[in-house]
Amino acid sequence: MSEPLSRFDVRRWQQRFDELRAEHHVPGASLAVALDSQIYELASGVLHRGTGVAVTPDSVFLSGSIAKVYTATLVMRLADEGKLDLNAPVVSVLPEFATPDPEATGTITIRQLLSHTGGVTNDFNYDGGRGDDCLARYVEAARRVALDCPPGTAISYGGLGYVVLGRVIERITGLTWDQALKQLLFEPLGLERSMTLPEEALRFRVAMSHLGEPGSYPDPAPSWDPMPRAVGPAGRIITSAGDMARFARLHLDGGLAPDGTRLLSAGAVAAMGHREVDVPDKWTVSADGWGLGWTLYDWDGHPGYGHDGAAIGQYAYLRVVPHADAALVLMTNGGAARLLYADLFRELLAELAGVTMPAPFAPAPVPPAIDLTPLLGTYRREGVVITVSRNDDGSPHMRYEFVDDMSELSPPLELDLEPVTGTAFAASGAGPSFSEDYMPVVFSTLADGRRVCYVGMRATPKIS
Repeated sequence: MSEPLSRFDVRRWQQRFDELRAEHHVPGASLAVALDSQIYELASGVLHRGTGVAVTPDSVFLSGSIAKVYTATLVMRLADEGKLDLNAPVVSVLPEFATPDPEATGTITIRQLLSHTGGVTNDFNYDGGRGDDCLARYVEAARRVALDCPPGTAISYGGLGYVVLGRVIERITGLTWDQALKQLLFEPLGLERSMTLPEEALRFRVAMSHLGEPGSYPDPAPSWDPMPRAVGPAGRIITSAGDMARFARLHLDGGLAPDGTRLLSAGAVAAMGHREVDVPDKWTVSADGWGLGWTLYDWDGHPGYGHDGAAIGQYAYLRVVPHADAALVLMTNGGAARLLYADLFRELLAELAGVTMPAPFAPAPVPPAIDLTPLLGTYRREGVVITVSRNDDGSPHMRYEFVDDMSELSPPLELDLEPVTGTAFAASGAGPSFSEDYMPVVFSTLADGRRVCYVGMRATPKIS
């Protein structure tokens, strides 16, 4: 009997992948497609523009914040085993966890950290050192970090919470987060090109980060990845695109490993994809809501889930479409990565899953009338100050500045804002890690009535 024809034409998509990568000046990229129980792995371009070493399907990239989904999966496995109650306060498992608000500290739950509703911040990249105690030291230092907003009042994308969850995993398993990830996920899934530490990555062909202005190929970055080890549970898994697709198959297959071993219950898989909270900013990562770890999408009635990741000059994208039994992974090492993702995934999802991605985020053709006065002022959270003002012609302007421990990350951004809706604005010139040509800036109100400004899914409260 002949083999059934594949729904994925490797030769045609390789050609299209090469065309789009070159068009958007991405030095190198890797694409993996999980479809009909098969994993297709494509590569294009170079790992390092200085050396000219080619990307191959087994090359590894930095995946940035997609690490959060791996950490969430570990948490759900521990919950399955009865070792963790998602609705329990974090302090019941990790007594040393604290915030400057004692009352809030006692109410923040594991579930809230998973769904980014615990109020903790994102921009706290404390260096806990290279030792196995790095997460413990991070959690101790985080005790002084102010909340973005009161727990349970809004979603605010928070990396700090995922480092705390990494420490919870350590406390329950007696392993470091890195060890737990290997023993409980990587090894059972056969992920031989997935790791967390730079010295482990050096065994493989590793993508170098690249930085540069739009419109031309970027140059190799001054450093590959300056993030401290402690931020790993929120932002560092080094992996091939194919390995990430194999991880996605765990969720598509209802929690079963390739050999039939159950790593997650079907209920845990469903819970991760259940909408915990709606999001005011529906454009930065094309999100309609958030589950327990997963970003949730609604493509014209077709539900899906996934996550985006960014690490200095490298951008990664994961999309899972259950009704089509498909997962797409794109990993890049610089350039206009968001544009490559948008064009490539728009075509792939349409053909393989019948999914129509949203149109690119952009200013409204006819600008809506906006009362700018209530939005003017200063907004602040840990590591960031946002100032909304008027230009000389009365149009809105935003200054986005990193401060405190984040002050060396980037010079301030000066951005003009163009209205999209009554509460959403488009800012141009923010770089390829945000939406296609414009960065969304969204204003909303917390449950307690305070106004907040969302940039990059982070809620920054108005202070004056």
